[in-house]
Amino acid sequence: MNDRPSPSPHPGAASAPQPTATDAVAPPVTHYENFPVASLLCPPHLRQPIAAIYGFARTADDIADEGDALPAARLADLAAYLADLRAIAQGQAPSPRWASVFLPLQGVLRSHQLPMPLLEDLLSAFAQDVEKTRDGEGYADRDELLDYCRRSANPVGRLLLHLYGVHDAQALRQSDAICTALQLINFWQDLSVDIPRGRHYLPRADCATYGACQSELLALQSTRENARLIADCAHWARTMMQSGAPLVHRLPGRAGWELRLVVQGGLRILDKVDALKGGSLHTRPKLRGWDWCVMLGRALLM
Repeated sequence: MNDRPSPSPHPGAASAPQPTATDAVAPPVTHYENFPVASLLCPPHLRQPIAAIYGFARTADDIADEGDALPAARLADLAAYLADLRAIAQGQAPSPRWASVFLPLQGVLRSHQLPMPLLEDLLSAFAQDVEKTRDGEGYADRDELLDYCRRSANPVGRLLLHLYGVHDAQALRQSDAICTALQLINFWQDLSVDIPRGRHYLPRADCATYGACQSELLALQSTRENARLIADCAHWARTMMQSGAPLVHRLPGRAGWELRLVVQGGLRILDKVDALKGGSLHTRPKLRGWDWCVMLGRALLM
């Protein structure tokens, strides 16, 4: 990679200043989420590091599943993305393509000594998602789906705990439970979007347990069997979220309050999934203004 600036168009003209990791700023969070990200509740000194991590994960996720690119192109882009990640970890400049993502992240890698395996796990999961979709393959059982969540979601929580200076085993387990629950909740929220795109997260073993017909699921039909299947999957996610919720009392100050809203955001989506009684196969539940009031009230009672 040639990292030297381009020659000036006129002899003696000054070269345009090149952005560096030191002064790079992560773009603001604009993507819809079920919970606050780097909000005003977040400790001010951690907003930029969290925004940089979020930008890295969100961009990789979009490479994997947004737009009309073919699977081979998505996998090639994720491989290039991984190469940029490894380059900045070695102190090298990233490629121009994702400089707005990697320059802020490089600064955070330096200042906070982020664990690289967690960042690489995210990319491993996104590549797996592309391959599963390409092959029309879902997940055999909950254990296989949990392994995906271990790499696609749990690293984000562990990275945040690293920023907060929380490293004990119990906190890590609770963080993993919250993050896995959030990933599962996103699956059950997005059934009406994912299934038509060939992305299947309802485990085959669970489908068999409830007698859910594959053709009816693919047709997004709300049958009694499908409703029972989705209700049980939502209960699984709720139980997992509740097991991790005590972590909110471990994080100091405003960080703990932001996590309360993260937990309540996930639980509120599950309320909406349950209320649809299987209808999330054709209707995507989404948080509205009133829901944030409900979440805030529940967060105060945690």
